[in-house]
Order: sequence, then structure tokens, then C-alpha cells
Amino acid sequence: MPTIEHKLNITEEEVPEHIRRLAQEQGECPSSKDKVIEQFRNYILEHNECQPHRSDAKYLEKFLRARYWKIENSYKLLCSYYRFREQNKSFYEKVRPLDLRHVGQSDILTVTPYRDQHGHRILIYRFGLWRPNQVTVDDIFRATIVLQELGSLEPISQIVGGVGIFDLKDLGLEHILHLSPSVAQKMIALLVTSMPIRTSALHIVNQNWVFNAAFKIFKPFLNAAMREKLYIHGSDMTSLHKHINPEHLPKRYGGLHEDYSYTLWLDMLKEQCSGNSIQKDMEQLGFIFD
Repeated sequence: MPTIEHKLNITEEEVPEHIRRLAQEQGECPSSKDKVIEQFRNYILEHNECQPHRSDAKYLEKFLRARYWKIENSYKLLCSYYRFREQNKSFYEKVRPLDLRHVGQSDILTVTPYRDQHGHRILIYRFGLWRPNQVTVDDIFRATIVLQELGSLEPISQIVGGVGIFDLKDLGLEHILHLSPSVAQKMIALLVTSMPIRTSALHIVNQNWVFNAAFKIFKPFLNAAMREKLYIHGSDMTSLHKHINPEHLPKRYGGLHEDYSYTLWLDMLKEQCSGNSIQKDMEQLGFIFD
């Protein structure tokens, strides 16, 4: 196995050629890209339903990529993103990402430092490990948002999106009690409707009878397109492998990799991002790093 490094790929030069070709298939044209971004900027000014805190090309581009360069759809996403921020200020303002280490130490969620065969990073939740008396629902949201915002800085992830694995082993009634319709709606907003990074697929593994109760809470918020991207595998990892090559999965899912803690991303933020553009981008969103 090659050495695994926790590093964000934030430059356009790091986009492989096959991902560049995919971007063009999605509607991105190098010769007209600047013109479309300018049209998008003018569209935002004309409609004035939301006021983004930035309007530079690099920032607007990720919303366009998330919606295949369709200006109207990109604008809807932009406004949805800012509505979510306005309605959930406590997930952003004065949040200190480095103080979320207790979430990482609980192993409830992480994102892989490597990518699958399609270029996706994999966001993994292990809700059966969640102890609600130790980690709040809001802290899970805050930790997820930090990962989503960091991922949205990567051109590769902007183009291909990401995938999620919901590992429901040991999910119990004590967890369901905390999954209100409001919580479900916010989770779907983060993974589907309100972030400038697409979720290409959601994979449910190791579900038990409690899953049926949980799914009834989430189902009303899943649109038809997202339901088509939802795959339920049970404990059959060969079913999961039809979508994600085991070379790009942790050993617990029949793959080759060790588990990598969320805390390693926090270490990356602390050690590699102090004072650089990544930290500045995050600080503009309200996060604090001092």
C-alpha cells in the first residue's frame, strides 16, 4: 500500500486528465468558462435573492460545477446554501474546528484521505458508535460541515462529488430518539440540496430493524433523484464492491485500508493550513483557528 497522506488537492494542476475530460462532459468548457462565470455573477446581481460573501471566479466556479454549469440551477444551489447558513448560524459562526476533536475520537464520522476509482472521497458515518450524552447532534453537523467545506475547495471533488457510507451497525433506539424530522432535513440539506459539492451516492450497510424507523424519518426529504442514488447493502459487502472497488475501502468493508480518524484531518488543518489560503477561506465562513 502506498503511504496515505491527509492532504487537500486545492489546485487545478492536480486535476487528472480523465477528470478534466469528465468536467467537459458535464458542461465545463475551458474556452468559455470565464464568460459563463461572468454571466453567473451578473445573474446573482440581477436576481438579488441572496448575497454571497464572495463573488470571485474561484468561489463561484464550485457552485457551477456542482450543478453542471447550468446558471439557474447553480443560483438555486447558491441561495439554498446561504439560507442554510442563515438558518443554522451556530454551525459556522465562532465554531473552532480544532475543538471538534472529541467527535473524531468517537469515530462517528470521517472522510477518507484517499479516493475511490472514480475520484470520490468517501464520507463514512458509524452511527452505532454515537453516544448522544457525549457528542451532540449539533457537533456532528459542525464536524460534517467542516469536511464538506474543505472538500468543496478541491477542484477534483467539485467535479466528481463525493460518496457516503452510513454504517448502521449497533444503531439503537437511543439514537432514533435524537433523529427528529428537523435533524433529518438538515442532514439531507448537507448531503443533497445545500452544499456546493454533489453527493454521487449514499450506501447503507449493516442496517438492522431500527433502520426502518430511521428511514421513515428521512424518506420524505429524499427527492426522486436522490432515491435513485441510495443503495442498501445490509452486511453483503460484495454488493458494496459493485459500486466502490475494495482497493478503495477500509478493511471493515472488505477493503484494504486501515481506518483513518477524523482527528487526522484536524491535525492537517493545524499543521499544514496555518495562515494559508485554506484557513483564510474557512475563516471567511465564520470558523475560528486562533
